[in-house]
Amino acid sequence: MESIRPALYQFLNKYVDEDRILLSEPMSAHTTFRVGGEAKALVSINNEEELINLIPFLNGEQEPYYVKGNGSNILVGDKGYNGIILELSSNYNKVKCEDGIIYAEAGALMSSIAKVALDNSLEGFEFASGIPGTIGGGVVMNAGAYGGELKDVVTKVRVMDPKGEILTLSNENMQFGYRTSAIKTRPFVVLSVEIHLEKGNKDAIEEKMNELNSQRRLKQPLEFPSAGSTFKRPEGYFAGKLIMDAGMRGYTIGGAQVSEKHCGFVVNKGNATAADVYEVILEVQERVKKKFNVNLEPEIIFLGTF
Repeated sequence: MESIRPALYQFLNKYVDEDRILLSEPMSAHTTFRVGGEAKALVSINNEEELINLIPFLNGEQEPYYVKGNGSNILVGDKGYNGIILELSSNYNKVKCEDGIIYAEAGALMSSIAKVALDNSLEGFEFASGIPGTIGGGVVMNAGAYGGELKDVVTKVRVMDPKGEILTLSNENMQFGYRTSAIKTRPFVVLSVEIHLEKGNKDAIEEKMNELNSQRRLKQPLEFPSAGSTFKRPEGYFAGKLIMDAGMRGYTIGGAQVSEKHCGFVVNKGNATAADVYEVILEVQERVKKKFNVNLEPEIIFLGTF
């Protein structure tokens, strides 16, 4: 891992307090998999202005960087990430509701947005109340669960291009699809999101949230670190059933395992390395392809060197 250049550190420190710039920071502390080597630096972002100042500079310097929220859908290699991690979830997470419209900064957890929706008796966001990620990462991949997707409720997304220009994308311009959006193929950074929900009955909304989260606890291996569903759903199939039918329930390499509770999840049983997780994913893909001729595409983003 290279050390950060003094001039780069000085620029970062010009806009971000020293205590929010962590050098050689282990990413195992910042991902839900609880694995991963060091990043050259991890910078905690407090507001939009910091992103507007930092990202064009990093692009101009050709310095690798990655904007992360809760780290709930990334696997960082054991050898680390030779670049700058810009972390949004710590403070860049304000949520407000005005006239039935929820405005959320990119680092806001979807569970926090669901709480604001509930407090204001707004229905339509219950499906997302148990998703562990941030709204910024969520709109990039059009996160969804239990029959709902963000494309159903998100009306506007404010983004920044590599030069620092701010754009507002409508729902249509976001080109939402299954676990994808226009942002996945364009170098935009999500700044904030506008969500339109309908007025509903608060007790009914809370009951539905509790029911969905109870189902999640019952069916998913939440007791172990993971990145949620490991694979996208192949058209016409369910990833978990394909993996189970390929005989891979409980398949283990090192500390990584295909969950015995839900085969669609690869989990960290407690002492996994990123390489363990990566190798389990590759083996699952190979066996499912061999047995069913189906390509399983990971939902997870792979970052750094394994």
